[in-house]
Amino acid sequence: MSRTIPLVDLDQYKNGNDAERSAFINQLGDAFSQVGFVGMVNHGVPAELVDTFYSEAKRFFALPVDTKRKYEVPGLAGQRGYTSFGKEHAKQSKVADLKEFYQIGQVVVDGDPIKNEYPDNVYVEETPVFTSTGDQLYRAFETSGSWLLQAIAEYLNLGKDYFKEKIQNGNSILRAIHYPPISEEPKSAIRAEQHEDINLITLLVGASAGGLELLNKQGEWLAIMPEENEIVVNVGDMLQRLTNNVLKSTTHRVVNPPRDQWHQPRLSIPFFLHPRSTMDLTCLEQCVNTDHPLAYEPITAGEYLDERLREIGLKK
Repeated sequence: MSRTIPLVDLDQYKNGNDAERSAFINQLGDAFSQVGFVGMVNHGVPAELVDTFYSEAKRFFALPVDTKRKYEVPGLAGQRGYTSFGKEHAKQSKVADLKEFYQIGQVVVDGDPIKNEYPDNVYVEETPVFTSTGDQLYRAFETSGSWLLQAIAEYLNLGKDYFKEKIQNGNSILRAIHYPPISEEPKSAIRAEQHEDINLITLLVGASAGGLELLNKQGEWLAIMPEENEIVVNVGDMLQRLTNNVLKSTTHRVVNPPRDQWHQPRLSIPFFLHPRSTMDLTCLEQCVNTDHPLAYEPITAGEYLDERLREIGLKK
């Protein structure tokens, strides 16, 4: 089956010679400007960590609803702990997505005062390995994502450290999403309605079942089928905004499986890489030209996140 998204090898950037690094930078940048998605191998996220987190997430979502609801914290807009089935919807939709999820956020350990902005993570008594492994996986994704942003900064001629301080102790989120088996004809909702991500970039480790599709420039929905040990990475709206639409935040969705597979649940693990709330998302001067006239008003990452959480129904 032919690939719908380009494939890059992060090792080429981390350990390659100048020519290999340069090739990686251009490959990644071109993929993000044309498709908005890329597959990545040799990403440095340990397979055993992913496997443990998957199996522990399954154990958590198999707990009784009343037990899971103990870990749903009112007032946190779903940013930590559990969010029950049917709470979140795409911004243009009024019908809730067919999913429940659990979120793990930043743990600040270096005395950075930004800690005051972040609620504490919620740890599950019944499945302690789920949340402790989540913390480790969070760090691995954060490291892998920071390499990609370094390459993107080089692609945009910003200097490779452009994002470094902006994402240090950033507001990133590791989310375990559970799409339960479909038991009756859905009321027009699909597992996740078409949407774009809010953040800088999203790293998604292979889901337990298919269903992820992207919308290409021709208006066609194309299935994304990552190979084993491949991470799917896509541009979020913050990076699109910063680059004045030079890099594309591509619309995607998770469709329901064929009826004969309705009994199969689906589990997926995205990592939403966010900067610090103070990051200025004003469009970069070098990205404003006749092909890309200025498209956005200045805004900070924190203000933008707040606006979007209200649009998708997580924040009142």
